Amino acid sequence: MSGNSVILRFEEVSFEYGHSKPILRDVSFTVRTGTKVTVMGQNGAGKSTLFGLITREHKPESGKIHVTQGASIAVARQVVKRSELDLTVRAFFERCFQEKVYDIEPKIARVLDVVHLNAPLDRIVRSFSGGQQARLLLAGALIQDPDILLLDEPTNNLDREGIAHLSKFLIESQKTCITISHDADFLNSFTDGVLYLDLHTLAIEQYAGNYFNVLRDITARVERENRKNAQLAKKIQENKDKVNYFAQKGGNMRKLAAHMRVEIGEMEEEKVDVRREDKTIRSFTIPTQEELSGNILTLTTVLVINGHKPKEKKVNVALRKNMHLLLSGQNGIGKSTLLESIANGTSKGMKLGSDVRVGYYRQDFSMLNFEHTVYNELKAALPREDEEKIRATAAGFLLNATVMKTKIGDLSEGQKGLVALARLVLLRPGLLILDEPTNHINFRHIPVIAKALGEYKGAMILVSHVPEFIRQIRIDEVLDLEK
Repeated sequence: MSGNSVILRFEEVSFEYGHSKPILRDVSFTVRTGTKVTVMGQNGAGKSTLFGLITREHKPESGKIHVTQGASIAVARQVVKRSELDLTVRAFFERCFQEKVYDIEPKIARVLDVVHLNAPLDRIVRSFSGGQQARLLLAGALIQDPDILLLDEPTNNLDREGIAHLSKFLIESQKTCITISHDADFLNSFTDGVLYLDLHTLAIEQYAGNYFNVLRDITARVERENRKNAQLAKKIQENKDKVNYFAQKGGNMRKLAAHMRVEIGEMEEEKVDVRREDKTIRSFTIPTQEELSGNILTLTTVLVINGHKPKEKKVNVALRKNMHLLLSGQNGIGKSTLLESIANGTSKGMKLGSDVRVGYYRQDFSMLNFEHTVYNELKAALPREDEEKIRATAAGFLLNATVMKTKIGDLSEGQKGLVALARLVLLRPGLLILDEPTNHINFRHIPVIAKALGEYKGAMILVSHVPEFIRQIRIDEVLDLEK
């Protein structure tokens, strides 16, 4: 691919999922060879759909998508497909190619080294942690040696070492990279420009510059739009008051009132449609189970994975109400496995208090029923809750009437995360277990979520690899599985 030439171009592209769910309208933009572009937009704006259009998984309703002839494309998806979880590592990589590759083992070894992952070829994909699966997904894209690399939330579940490794690769890479991510520091380390998906206008705005500068420009623009609208609204109201007064006077005054009505119409047209998708979820509280006392959870032993082998270690953890525990350790050490065993009551070294209600936020959202509508899933959390309370809680998480009728499996990953949080609010747990709750979540929501978790009055266990998020939450104890 020649330097600085256009490798990807959208010309007035429109796309919708049926007539009730338009995603893009008359979108045009270009991406040049070798550039690193970030895709921004609210959850559900169509960021992953954009990738589907680039790969031709989706066909536009109108317009044209041009990819330089001969340019290859590979996608590092957000999550491993369910159909791939029971494959071996070798079979997973073999699926990355349409035709059989006979010398695949050296290729696998090279890309596993790039993503810094030790993965025996006969190991089952399901047995890897979320962070290790994220590295596998990236390796699956890299092994295809594409001209255009599409990264869909590549830092989800990655520990600090993994994020640093990926950042270094992207900075040094000559490939054209288009990335969806909510990790601001990660994005700013390599971004040349931004494609901003506007959920309301269904347009894509293109910006040049690093991530923080673009974010600052967008924020400043929204503030300018709001100020302009406020000034116009004030002027419109003043003129309306005058029109009402003049209209009652008759004669020339009535003609002046008619002229002012025209001016009011022109000012109404001048008002800017400020980004509605810039909404943030409302502040919320996760109520706790009131009747609990004493130790809610005790842990005396945990299983730690070292060299792919589990090893039992003694610990001394006793969680009471209003105690927050951070569970730390590198990818693959067994954090998610421990959380799941606690949530299921199968951890060998645990004792859960009597009648404790457990609220579990899994990083893959498998605690949700993907066949349920959003309403039915929230209703199942606390069947006795009335419909008004359920819908009011959902609205606080930007889950409107249309989303409430949608199946969980048809939501974006970010919307699934918001459903999971709304479910915890309705559940009123005594023990809250959270496994990477910022994955897929819009960066604007993260401070709101951090505040709610920091104020939670029950017992809480948290796993997160996002230092900025952890700093905003009150943590009382840390259990480091590496020590």
